[in-house]
Amino acid sequence: MSGRARNFQFKEEENDIFALPHLGDLINLPPMETTYRTMSGAEAVCDTSSADQDDMKQIYIHDDDRVLIKVVHFGHPSSVGIELEDDGEWQFKPTWVRRAGPRAWIYFEPPSVRAAIVTCGGLCPGLNDVVRQIVLTLEVYGVKEILGIQYGFKGFVDKRYPPIMLTRKTVQRINMVGGSFLGVSRGCPPVEDIVSKLEEWHVNMFFVIGGNGSHAGANTIYQHVEKRKMKLVVVGIPKTIDNDIQILDKTFGFDTAVEEAQRAINAAYVEASSAFNGVGIVKLMGRQSGYISMYATIASGQVDAVLIPEDMMGGGGGTDASGNPILGDIGKFFYDKVKSHFGAKKFPVDVKYIDPTYMIRARACNSSDHIFCSILGQNAVHGAFAGYTNITVGVVNTHYCFLPIPEVIKKPRVVDPRSNMYQRCVTSTGQPEFQERNCDKKCSGVGAGWKAGGGKGSGAAPHPPPERKKSLTLRLERVVVGSDTPLTTVSETRISSEPQVHDPTCILYAAASNPSRNISVPLLRGSSTSHEAGCPINEARIAPSRSHDPNCPIQRP
Repeated sequence: MSGRARNFQFKEEENDIFALPHLGDLINLPPMETTYRTMSGAEAVCDTSSADQDDMKQIYIHDDDRVLIKVVHFGHPSSVGIELEDDGEWQFKPTWVRRAGPRAWIYFEPPSVRAAIVTCGGLCPGLNDVVRQIVLTLEVYGVKEILGIQYGFKGFVDKRYPPIMLTRKTVQRINMVGGSFLGVSRGCPPVEDIVSKLEEWHVNMFFVIGGNGSHAGANTIYQHVEKRKMKLVVVGIPKTIDNDIQILDKTFGFDTAVEEAQRAINAAYVEASSAFNGVGIVKLMGRQSGYISMYATIASGQVDAVLIPEDMMGGGGGTDASGNPILGDIGKFFYDKVKSHFGAKKFPVDVKYIDPTYMIRARACNSSDHIFCSILGQNAVHGAFAGYTNITVGVVNTHYCFLPIPEVIKKPRVVDPRSNMYQRCVTSTGQPEFQERNCDKKCSGVGAGWKAGGGKGSGAAPHPPPERKKSLTLRLERVVVGSDTPLTTVSETRISSEPQVHDPTCILYAAASNPSRNISVPLLRGSSTSHEAGCPINEARIAPSRSHDPNCPIQRP
């Protein structure tokens, strides 16, 4: 094995921040053969036939399977999208996370499992899809008791809303509508009360569907469960249309949100372009993250300027029940500014303002998110039966993975104005830079900050031009004429990039005078151009007209 291959082998690190907590590390849990089968439908298969044993070799994930978090090897610290370590290091270092999927060995007897599912925070397209797939997959394993907690974490303490039993029949059609079948709410009651209820209801698998705040709550619940040494795993499924959870490629509901936001943008464009001196303004969701605005702008192609993040005017003061800052209404603020600006200039404008906030998050999800949510729900159950706890499931570099919750909630992900995607966005709009930006080295990855009007890029000195080879390989196709099917042979000749004395009318003049190109020169039967007898491509045997200069670099000895 080469040294390069050895560098990409997974090796267990002593202080691996992406190591996953396992229930077997807390209490004694002997592994047992899984009851999950691909062809079994909802009924678990107890007897393991030889055919099933062959099947097991094909459908299960080995516990040592890993996925690389970062796959780009940057060639220079000024390259766009680079991320610097705290010590300024920028060279590629392989970082691995555990691959998601069904395991051949599980740590719970399905008939003894009682699972609970809760949806928290705001609405998001796909919530019902995830709930449905968790229920269906639990039943495939053989679980009989599944509780649905109503209205978020409040359902643990509000006696008016007791848990409801979930079955394949009750969830069969819920994926066809938006919203949450279980209901949602913000905020979290005392964690001790939640853990006590989980213990009282004999829950040993707890699935939390929510964003950063809900995952923070799940992390705290896990810590209390660990102190009590309860046989219970806590598994999160990241939910946010804002796409602001770090490490993950994206979160469910985001694709649908972008699609719906694009419709609002297109409507504003039609209104503005049809009106006399029309101006269209669209306010999109996103809080501190501008991913919906950026992606919807590119998808629409009808935007003249995009402003991110959405809280550019500052917060309105305080926080909501989930701990998120309460932001000012940037849409109304911007609408008033546009009206007053043109009013002061005595210039009449017809401003159309659209706020599709609740339309975006309340609709049923599109086909892409239907598939995405289904796989996330299934993998959440696979992770729970594998014994992992305090984990969330998501996509990293197109692969489904299990990740420790503390790592994904360290900070929200925001759009980097120096990223490739944002540069694509402003290329689409053609907008200028609107404000001075001062970014430190860690933020930009390229050294000093940059200012408006100072040109594109980061303001740091660009990397040097790449070195090019001083010679080129010329591919020559020699056609042998005289048979029904010409026989073509290929030879390669190295040509120096130094200036050569060459007949300017020669068919190879362009190759010798432009060494930065690889030029393939076919000589076809019937050509009117020929070379002298010593030329290596003179196989057409056509009456001579031109020949190479004696100093030609491809002259045959």
